[in-house]
This record gives sequence, structure tokens and C-alpha cells, in this order.
Amino acid sequence: MSPEDAVHLLREANTPPEIIEHSRAVAECAREIAVRYNKRHPHSSHADLELVVIGALLHDIGRAQSDGIDHAVLGAEIARSFGLDVRVVRIIERHIGSGIPDQVAADLGLPVGNYLPETIEEMIVAHADNLVDGVLRIGIDERIRRMKRRGFDGDAIERMIRLHKTVME
Repeated sequence: MSPEDAVHLLREANTPPEIIEHSRAVAECAREIAVRYNKRHPHSSHADLELVVIGALLHDIGRAQSDGIDHAVLGAEIARSFGLDVRVVRIIERHIGSGIPDQVAADLGLPVGNYLPETIEEMIVAHADNLVDGVLRIGIDERIRRMKRRGFDGDAIERMIRLHKTVME
């Protein structure tokens, strides 16, 4: 699948134009993170750049149906209905914040499932999304400040810091 094909799917799902622009910005950020990650880890398994870009472009496809936390679950359902690769589906499903543990997901009313990014591609897309607000990039310190202002608990902030260290260091 090409990036153009992914954008076409976003449009076919009736994703709002501002979300498509956000997704393009996240894809650009995620690609840069993946390239740097691959250079820093030449002897380990590389991040799949194509998967990162396609996953990042499609990560918010569920926003065609919801602006809530459930957009990741709805997006995964949309991706499955399009017959997308399960790896892309998982990126969509696991991109929220820095991942959501089982009990927190249940407290939020999400279906039972795994919402923690596991693969390097899932981690990169989740973190790139954390670093893009609309179409503007923000730093990790600004993301932490915003999380604190919104009342996120220390566990969520610690997960994001660990994710940052994993993909950026």
C-alpha cells in the first residue's frame, strides 16, 4: 500500500480533512523517528519504514466516527473492514497516548483488548502522535506539561517517558 492509497482510505472512511493533515504530520514525524532509530540500532531489528508511514497515516481513521478515546477501537474495526494488514490494525488500535493497560482500558469503557504498543513500529507511531499537536510538533517536555494539566496520572506519564526513551534514545 502506498501513502496515496492510505490517504484515499482516509477519505473513503470520511475522515475530516484536519485529521488527514494531522495524520500526514504524524507520518512525517514517525518516519524521521524510524530512520533515526534504525541508524542508532544497526545490529538490531529495524523498524519497517513503510509500515510506520502507512500506520501513522491511518492511525486516526477512527476519528471519522468518534473524537473519543474509542476512536482507536473504531479505527481498528474500519481497518479490518478494508482488509488491511493486521500489523496496521494493531498500530491503529495501540496508538492512544503511550498505550493503555487492561484495567485503565476497562475503566474507560473500552472493549477487553491489548492497547499497549508492543512492536517498534507501534511504539514509533504512538510516540510520533504524542509529539504532533494538530500539525505542529511539540517536545516531550511540552507533552508532559499538557498531560499534567489534563490530570493524567503518574503511570501514564511514566509510560510515555519510557516510550520516548525506547524510540528516541
